[in-house]
Amino acid sequence: MFDEKKLWKDRAGGRMKDLGRYLRYIFNGHLVIVLLFLIGTGAFFYQKWIESLPTDFPAEIILAVIIGFFLTYSPVYNFLLEADNVFLLPLEEKLKGYFFRSGVASFVFQGYILLMVLAILMPMYAHVGDNGFHSFIPFLAVLLIAKVWNLAVTWKIHYYVETSVHRWDMVVRYLLNAAFSYLLFKQANLIILLIMALIMVFYYYSFLARTRKMGLKWDQLIDQEEKRMASFYRLANMFTDVPKLKDTVKRRKWLDLFISKIPFTQEKTYLYLFSRTFLRSSDYLGLFIRLTVIGALAIYFISFGLGQILLCVLFLYLTGFQLLPLWNHHQNKLWVDIYPVASNYKTISFHFLLMIILTIQAVIFALFILVKGEIFISLLTLLAGLVFSYIFVYFYGKNRLKA
Repeated sequence: MFDEKKLWKDRAGGRMKDLGRYLRYIFNGHLVIVLLFLIGTGAFFYQKWIESLPTDFPAEIILAVIIGFFLTYSPVYNFLLEADNVFLLPLEEKLKGYFFRSGVASFVFQGYILLMVLAILMPMYAHVGDNGFHSFIPFLAVLLIAKVWNLAVTWKIHYYVETSVHRWDMVVRYLLNAAFSYLLFKQANLIILLIMALIMVFYYYSFLARTRKMGLKWDQLIDQEEKRMASFYRLANMFTDVPKLKDTVKRRKWLDLFISKIPFTQEKTYLYLFSRTFLRSSDYLGLFIRLTVIGALAIYFISFGLGQILLCVLFLYLTGFQLLPLWNHHQNKLWVDIYPVASNYKTISFHFLLMIILTIQAVIFALFILVKGEIFISLLTLLAGLVFSYIFVYFYGKNRLKA
């Protein structure tokens, strides 16, 4: 007899065990020390920034924009596998308890993240407001209720196969969440908050009524679950081999401009291969773009010269460290081993490409400081970035790849 409780317990327990096994490798690495240093540095400058805020600073708007994002992004972790599209599809009506438990688990995890985000932002709110931290618990309670609403709406959206419905839902819910959060932090009249709550309830009910006779889109559920796990496996793959990791590749023809100038010669074979892999793989290019954007914004909004230089070096380290797995990206492809190319060209090409990537990132960081008019700090940041990149690539990275 089918037991959905046992199925959920086995799936959730197996997933937690799988995550725990790889997390041990991640937190045993020295990357944790760097992240702790980064957090400490960020906390120090964050406190300095808060102390400089005027009393008319629009903290409510900033909180609403950020909290709105964390409320809107509310995936339900369903622990489904690819084979479930065949074996569990006929049992959909018997899986209501299974999916309810998945929703509760998703709420606990995302509620904790919401708690951390609110705790980080509250000092800014308390500095410019009158109530200090006295409103923290009431705010958190209301936001957790809003998180339940978002999870419920997200689940109903899974009954739609049209991507336009998913996109518009994200836009509408973000606007509702941001507006509700702003009114909450602004401590608007209770009647106005209740009106907003009624609008949100009606929004959920509209989807509830339209999906009563619809079935779940299992392909989408499984695909989203696999994408979430693939993101975690990519992180774990930097510390140990992950057999479950699947590569994702996109053509990106518009980026051919950056590799069209590579000479068609034997010594440039691996340079072309690594460059093409970097540009086509979502793992490496996406990581580079995300860290560059986050680093540039962090450097721009920190007005202390030493802090800007330290952040530049830290983000260069994080980028370089997470790009090192590019070296072994093709290690299981036999056709690469039969290239009629000397093995030392592979090492030279990889170091050259990594140096180019880190140099581009260092230049971007320096330009963001230059935009602020800090010419001397910009030059120092660029110099520190280039020196660090060279040491990282040709000393640290070289020894790391040998190990």
